[in-house]
Amino acid sequence: MTKRYAVLGGGGSFGIHTSKYLLDHADTDRVIGVGRNPPRPEPFTLNVGKDDGRYSYHPYHVTHELELMLELFDKEKPQVIINYAAQGEGAVSWKHSWRFFETNSMALARLTEELMTRSYLERFIQIGTSELYGSVAFAAKEDSPIQPTSPYAASKAAFDMHLISIHRVLKFPMNIIRPSNAYCPGQLLHRVIPRAVICGLTGKKLPLQGGGRAEKSYIHARDLARAIHLVAEKAPLGTVYNAGPSKPISIRALVEVVAKVMGIPFEQLCEVVADRPGQDSRYWLDSSAIKKDVGWQPEVELEEGIKEMAEWGKKYLDQLKDWPMDYTLRA
Repeated sequence: MTKRYAVLGGGGSFGIHTSKYLLDHADTDRVIGVGRNPPRPEPFTLNVGKDDGRYSYHPYHVTHELELMLELFDKEKPQVIINYAAQGEGAVSWKHSWRFFETNSMALARLTEELMTRSYLERFIQIGTSELYGSVAFAAKEDSPIQPTSPYAASKAAFDMHLISIHRVLKFPMNIIRPSNAYCPGQLLHRVIPRAVICGLTGKKLPLQGGGRAEKSYIHARDLARAIHLVAEKAPLGTVYNAGPSKPISIRALVEVVAKVMGIPFEQLCEVVADRPGQDSRYWLDSSAIKKDVGWQPEVELEEGIKEMAEWGKKYLDQLKDWPMDYTLRA
């Protein structure tokens, strides 16, 4: 049976890769991308959906243009809504922290309350974050204590708790996927992997915060998209899933892989700078539940994925070399 999907946060790199993955499957009837920005240039959209009549993109803001978004949904009637829309970046969430709750908690609570009255909705999939577990000494399970260490993580945890409650009491059809850090071609340059690639191609120095001691887990956005598709097709409603690799990697080791792939000495690629406030020492997920329930595990090896990133950087270097590398907080 074919399905119609809506992807909120559909203008971001992960939303774009999810849209591409869904369009590449014959059981997809239509993909409706929704994001707060007009489409970015080709290095970021990757021409996903171009000349495909099953795809459309609409620049609506979940906080400020909810009515327009709902009119679109009522016209298109997506059976599965996937939500990436969020204020990101835990590192900057200490300033104007209320903005993170405005989008990540309040706007999404308003959206889901409206969606509860829409009979066409079969499943709402929220893309959460591994950051809400805080720094861990073991692979966190879905029922591990929630210990957010930034306003961003707290705002994401708040909406997760809201979804769990409205599923239990009101039977709202939802799932939550809490992925490890994702990366992919088209990712904005304030993230460490694309920033390292562009620094390597332009001779700039990558600032390595705290010497890269912090450990995180990384998956390619294509693997995340496959997890979403499997959950949409097979998962029991109401379940929460972690999705990540079996082991974390230090940021230093990650950058060493980038340097190796690009044939650049590590010391030439980066310089050590002070650590960011509230930096967690390790994000690490136990993803055995999603493997057991829907058969998912990562398939893209890190070095393979970073080679893709390097090729993307080379292809679009003329447009990327002057693109901002700092995160800008917007409403």
